[in-house]
Amino acid sequence: MKVITALSFFAVFLLGSVKSFSQDPNFQIYLCIGQSNMEGAARAELQDSTVNPRFQVMEAVNCDNLSRKMGSWYPAVPPLCRCRTNLGPADYFGRTMVANLPEKVKVGVIVVAIGGCKIELFDKDNYQSYVETAPGWLKNMAKEYDGNPYGRLVEMAKLAQKDGVIKGILLHQGESNSNDTLWTRKVKGVYDNLINDLNLDPKNVPLLAGETVNADQNGICAGMNTIIATLPKTLPNSYVISSAGCPDGRDNLHFSAEGYRMLGKRYAEKMLSLMGINSID
Repeated sequence: MKVITALSFFAVFLLGSVKSFSQDPNFQIYLCIGQSNMEGAARAELQDSTVNPRFQVMEAVNCDNLSRKMGSWYPAVPPLCRCRTNLGPADYFGRTMVANLPEKVKVGVIVVAIGGCKIELFDKDNYQSYVETAPGWLKNMAKEYDGNPYGRLVEMAKLAQKDGVIKGILLHQGESNSNDTLWTRKVKGVYDNLINDLNLDPKNVPLLAGETVNADQNGICAGMNTIIATLPKTLPNSYVISSAGCPDGRDNLHFSAEGYRMLGKRYAEKMLSLMGINSID
């Protein structure tokens, strides 16, 4: 009996070791959340149609039109959010990352975002009350995540952790919380929940928060950038990504395709600099 027990213990230990080493430390994963500017609101162009296979996206919803299934990895050709979204900052974040990382390193993104939402949509404890009072169009988009975008993000992130290592969180949100002085605390709440639910070390997982369309582009929510600028005071290991000079669209609310490319590259420049890589291609 003692021999059998010892063998059983060894088998369990061996299986556990195999499982632990199945995670690829060279597969960097980034969680991307927010509202319409993270969804992507600019039509992708021909130059955006090809991508390095080292940059991948985990689909967070089922997309028959793209032949993608929820929870699986695909080459990160836009759209990266839901089935009929467009080009966003995550696109050129990932492209810039793989262009500046060693060939052995892959980058994966999981994008969960809903246009027009407040940061409250990602509050794991109170999202239901927010959704209940939301307009019908927002409820319909939330249904694509079974009504709980935060829950879907965590579900997908846990799957992704079997393949690689979560290295950071990208946020682009704030237009719907314009002038909300509690926004920084709310963002910290979302971040803290993700850290706890995914068993991450906050020292190793920075949050990068992009500015809304800048005042230099006549951004109608540019005033929110003064609040976004204070996020690092509330949330350690967070960084603000400037939108200065990033072209926007006609509505002065969303970026143009070129603006998204520039902003995405800036997210990557900051992430790479945190890794000690300052030469950006």
